[in-house]
Amino acid sequence: MERRVPRVKDLAPLMQFKKPEFNARTRRLERALTIEDLRTIAKRRTPKAAFDYTDGSAEAELSLARARQAFQDIEFHPAILRDVSKVDTSCTILGGRSKLPFGIAPTGFTRMMQTEGEHAGARAAARAGIPFSLSTMGTASIEDVKAANPHGRNWFQLYMWKDRDRSMALVERAAAAGFDTLLVTVDVPVAGARLRDKRNGMSIPPALTASTVLDAIPRPQWWIDFLTTEPLAFASLDRWSGTVAELLDTMFDPTVTFEDLAWIKSQWPGTLVVKGIQTVEDAVAVTNLGVDGLILSNHGGRQLDRAPIPFHLLPSVVKAVGDRTEVLLDTGIMSGADIVASIALGARFTLVGRAYLYGLMAGGEAGVDRAIAILSEQITRTMRLLGVASVDELEPAHVTQLERLIPRPRG
Repeated sequence: MERRVPRVKDLAPLMQFKKPEFNARTRRLERALTIEDLRTIAKRRTPKAAFDYTDGSAEAELSLARARQAFQDIEFHPAILRDVSKVDTSCTILGGRSKLPFGIAPTGFTRMMQTEGEHAGARAAARAGIPFSLSTMGTASIEDVKAANPHGRNWFQLYMWKDRDRSMALVERAAAAGFDTLLVTVDVPVAGARLRDKRNGMSIPPALTASTVLDAIPRPQWWIDFLTTEPLAFASLDRWSGTVAELLDTMFDPTVTFEDLAWIKSQWPGTLVVKGIQTVEDAVAVTNLGVDGLILSNHGGRQLDRAPIPFHLLPSVVKAVGDRTEVLLDTGIMSGADIVASIALGARFTLVGRAYLYGLMAGGEAGVDRAIAILSEQITRTMRLLGVASVDELEPAHVTQLERLIPRPRG
């Protein structure tokens, strides 16, 4: 093989220097190519108690692990030779349009994860053209979220408390602020056993102890933001000093029944959705009450461990009630492919909670933008590779749920 001295004209095309990025946050977010990458960044930048509150689930955390495994255990069936030069990811959900087939799920204590909290999520949702959901346990007021997302779709998530008057006062405020959808969460008669929180001594607000001070040393920015911004408060109640479990158990009402759900529906002027459905029988029951939609969810694995896997339940529920109400899904979504698979199997829409919070903890509002962008890119690419040009073209034939956990026959 003959060798020669490289010529300048041969080297020139290879010497492409990228303009340096001096903003550290932008650099780290650009390096994040998946939601898991954002999770890794978030874990480095967030104190253990706050990160574990987001990342963890109940007891042995089997429900969450199984939900994520279910999305990994799918097989796609692509069609070839289709024109996918243009892909439409928009959809109609609960009477309105969304530019993407997912929205931001309601999350509690959000400003504890990162000080921009719900304001960052609402503004990012507005830019992306997707719905934003505010939790009863959120840390921004109903009115502040409306101000952050004045022209977009805002949804309010309701926990029915023991104090019914306070619960319905929130509903009235949400209606007055123009929130178009009420998500009534029904899987919290009591708080789940979130063992990471107990082991971390998780409290609201976070307490400065010897262990938290040591934990703060490599994460100074989180503590600077936390200590120099408005004290942590809630959208729906006065400031609380105590553990998360103590707060939840003083609030949640274990007496709520289907009759109460019907009464709430009669009080709410907009669209009503029931969140936390985990059986076909309950899906039928709430549909018979005339609700506008239901969300298959096991609360991100944060309530009953070993609960049903929403993604596995999806085809049966769609078959039972999909012609009478809109079926949405959450729990375990970590990629755009997960979302595409859910829509193909009959979900009208999906919600992402942890995926959004990982972005928030990784980089504030810009991190939420990055999480949405990652999911959007993955959705578009997956649809193109499946030979699908619009969300409406997705169908069950595009996906097979591979079976790992097969129930034994009863009896």
